[in-house]
Amino acid sequence: MSFTFKIIEKENIQSVVPLVQKLNGNKVSDEILGQRFSEMINQNYECAGIYDSNKLIGVSGLWFCTRHYSGKSVEPDHVYIDNEYRNKGLGKAFFDWIQNYVKNKGYEAMELNTYVSNAPSHKFYFNEGYKILGYHFLKKI
Repeated sequence: MSFTFKIIEKENIQSVVPLVQKLNGNKVSDEILGQRFSEMINQNYECAGIYDSNKLIGVSGLWFCTRHYSGKSVEPDHVYIDNEYRNKGLGKAFFDWIQNYVKNKGYEAMELNTYVSNAPSHKFYFNEGYKILGYHFLKKI
């Protein structure tokens, strides 16, 4: 298998919806997700994809900002790789690619959130050198 990592073009951002649905368990409709991605892509957001030939099999959103405690940072978000491609080193290769990509853009830190219930991701991020700094809170208004 030959994999390609690249930033998904703005006009193709809707292609990530099916993978994000798998990550979130269809908690939000395709229509609403599509609307949100259309808004996100016009903010400080990019989306990286993993392709097996022309098939999108993995994604990670990238939120760019400057934070007082970490400087210029990027937050990988909604990271997902299709089940059949997991546990083959692809996640590590993807995160290495993302790290090089954002470093070349002048960013100096990466930070992320992961669902509390997603223990396999915790192990992965620990192995990649991430440290827990705090809790992520959400209040819907």
